[in-house]
Amino acid sequence: MERDSTSGLNKNLVILHFTVFIWGFTGILGALITISAVSLVWYRVLIASLSLFLYFKFNKTAIKVSRKTFLQLVCTGALVGGHWILFFASIKLSTVAVTLVCLSSITLFTAVFEPLINKKPISKLEILAGSLIVIGIITIFKFETQYTKGIIAGLISAVFASLFAIINSRQVKKYEAPVIAFYELSGAFVWISIYLLFTGGFNQTLLFKSSDLGYLLILGTICTSLAYVAGVSVMRELSAFRVALITNLEPVYGILMSFLFFGDMKKMTFGFWVGAVIILSTIFLFPIAKTQIANRKGRQ
Repeated sequence: MERDSTSGLNKNLVILHFTVFIWGFTGILGALITISAVSLVWYRVLIASLSLFLYFKFNKTAIKVSRKTFLQLVCTGALVGGHWILFFASIKLSTVAVTLVCLSSITLFTAVFEPLINKKPISKLEILAGSLIVIGIITIFKFETQYTKGIIAGLISAVFASLFAIINSRQVKKYEAPVIAFYELSGAFVWISIYLLFTGGFNQTLLFKSSDLGYLLILGTICTSLAYVAGVSVMRELSAFRVALITNLEPVYGILMSFLFFGDMKKMTFGFWVGAVIILSTIFLFPIAKTQIANRKGRQ
């Protein structure tokens, strides 16, 4: 039984790492697509919702949930939509690299929010790891002052991501990941549509270039519906904090890809790299520290 559990855990870790790699590519697509952040996310969740709906129809999957759950998932969609809008806004206000590093603060927010929401004791080690990541972000903030608005948008985006990840870690215990993803992404589409309706956003700003179509389809299907379902499904075995910690590898993949596509690394100051090293070192050293502490307690 223990072997099966370990095998399942390892499988989920592989799936999560693959998913995070795909998420790292969304930053590249966000920089390549020419329309505004709100319009981009509106198309993203529309394409993702339709692709999941077609998947359910093809497989004849039942997607009925209770009214209470429906409302919860649709409202969570507001957090999902807000997260992505601010994520792409941050990219357009700064660079892919800066935005992805700011997203690393998900770890701290999850370390604080998860125990409060799930009524569990706060882990000192998780708070320490999160605090080190914030120090890294402050270091970047200090040296990359021309990207202040982009950094703020990236940090608020991380807050939203942390909250919906914690909510999903509870929902996935009761419902299948594709069903959760469908209602949340559909909810994001509804909320963004309401926002566009009240702000007069249904205008020429929604028109995209022919070169954007392929990028939007990749973003909506592979990087959203597929990756979102995979990201939610692993939460059956992994905690929201563990998922948030591994998600912080997104900057590694994203920064490497942004260098290959845009040469972003040439734009970064020394302060950016100091902050990035602090953040990424914390991500890699945290599991080691947690294992050593657990082993020490086991020997007592």
